[in-house]
Amino acid sequence: MAGAGTKRIIAIGGGELKDRTTLAIDGYIADLAKQAAGERRANALFIPTASHDFMPYYNTFHKVYTGVFDVKTDVLLCVFKEPDLAKWQAKIDKADVIYVGGGDTVFMIEQWRKVGLLPLLREAYDRGKLIAGLSAGAICWFSDIYTDSLKTETGEKQYGMFQGLGWIKGIISPHYGARMLDFDKIVCYNDYRALGIEDNAALVIENGEVVGSITSGGSAYRLHAKDGALTKEKI
Repeated sequence: MAGAGTKRIIAIGGGELKDRTTLAIDGYIADLAKQAAGERRANALFIPTASHDFMPYYNTFHKVYTGVFDVKTDVLLCVFKEPDLAKWQAKIDKADVIYVGGGDTVFMIEQWRKVGLLPLLREAYDRGKLIAGLSAGAICWFSDIYTDSLKTETGEKQYGMFQGLGWIKGIISPHYGARMLDFDKIVCYNDYRALGIEDNAALVIENGEVVGSITSGGSAYRLHAKDGALTKEKI
């Protein structure tokens, strides 16, 4: 088990909270939160920026984390409300885990920068606050991310590579089972080393390094291309 102050991210490739397809991973996250809380009741802070602060998403999160795992929950909304850095900081300080939901990765990163939330999240991560996230909330921390958040000239979404926050060095795709063919082509063409996380699978990242994975039915992979030939290693 990682020591106190370890910078840790649990990156979930995808799945459906409402259908409880990620329940084994959620249980792992809840256990870590309870360890951090000690004798207190653990607290999980949900950030739904990528879904434009869609409250039914938070309600589902609450039903799972409180209803199943007895973890108290709170939500941080920053899309339609005026920035309140002091209030956000208080929520972050109380949290034993910060969970970032899925949705539009590019919008989320831009919104965090716009409203001033990003430095608060970075400071929490640097002092060892556990961070977890699904899809957009899993990949945003990496240097280069494969996402469908990019827009065509007609406004339609398309898949493509986008620059992430760069907290974790690497190239990553969520929903790897569904995006495998296209992402593998990008990896092969560029001779990349990359990561692919299927739905219902998660990477455990400590101090910037992948140290393991968790499965709730899916798998995670290291991808390595050389001279156009691809090798895959299950994590």
